[in-house]
Amino acid sequence: MPSAHPMVLGCDFSSSPSRRKPIVQACGFWDAASRSVLLQGFECFACLDAWSGYLAQDQPWVGGFDLPFALPRELVEQLGWPTDWQACMQHYAGLDRALIREQFKAFCAARPVGGKFAHRATDGPAGSSPSMKWVNPPVAYMLHAGVQRLLAAGADFPGLLRRGSRKVALEAYPGLLARELMGRRSYKSDDRQRQTPERAAARQDCLTALLQGNHSLRLRLVASVTQQECMLQDASGDHLDAAICMLQAAWGLSRHLGGDALYGLPPGTDPLEGWIVTAPLSRA
Repeated sequence: MPSAHPMVLGCDFSSSPSRRKPIVQACGFWDAASRSVLLQGFECFACLDAWSGYLAQDQPWVGGFDLPFALPRELVEQLGWPTDWQACMQHYAGLDRALIREQFKAFCAARPVGGKFAHRATDGPAGSSPSMKWVNPPVAYMLHAGVQRLLAAGADFPGLLRRGSRKVALEAYPGLLARELMGRRSYKSDDRQRQTPERAAARQDCLTALLQGNHSLRLRLVASVTQQECMLQDASGDHLDAAICMLQAAWGLSRHLGGDALYGLPPGTDPLEGWIVTAPLSRA
């Protein structure tokens, strides 16, 4: 990255965005001297094409995207799909959601209670949902909608696909850092009836820790008062989550600038499954 302050993105993604529930993307700059991320602002996209258009612009970035980048190897091999990541993703993008749901439901139906879903190696340490899950949350559809557009934008995917791009996509998961800072306290809800003062207080505690750099990533978020209010007032948590993804991307960028070609991802990661940035090798 040639710039003294490289651009970092953080994306709270939706596979079916709308004006009411858009894709929220944080944009900022990494300042290595102060180990800070300077939040420039937020962009909201009510449709996938608008988001794709933003990504296609000719500007370098390192982005943390809150969507799975891959499927479990066990699932892919049982379905007989390509085990090369890019070929697998191209095959997956060619399926419609109804067929995906049908095939995944059939896979789960043949498995014992308590082990219905296949998991990637990163799911346990990250505490993330299995990427084949099509409801609550529908992360399988997020993968289906998001990865093909990141590929079309020309991004590199460390550990999965390298093609010398000035755009680098990292799989992020804001829940990983949020749990560290708030434990099991809930801090967001799309249901207005559940947008409580307790959840607002949890968002405040999380944001305070991010601004102070008081967390395991050891970097600070620098945000204006207006930007801070935006994150606190958004009871869905989407703006705060986007900012957390941006910090996770900045952590990966800092590792890369220190000589790590994998942006902090563990060496030996399965090249079909990938890894969530900042996730440890095992659950704490």
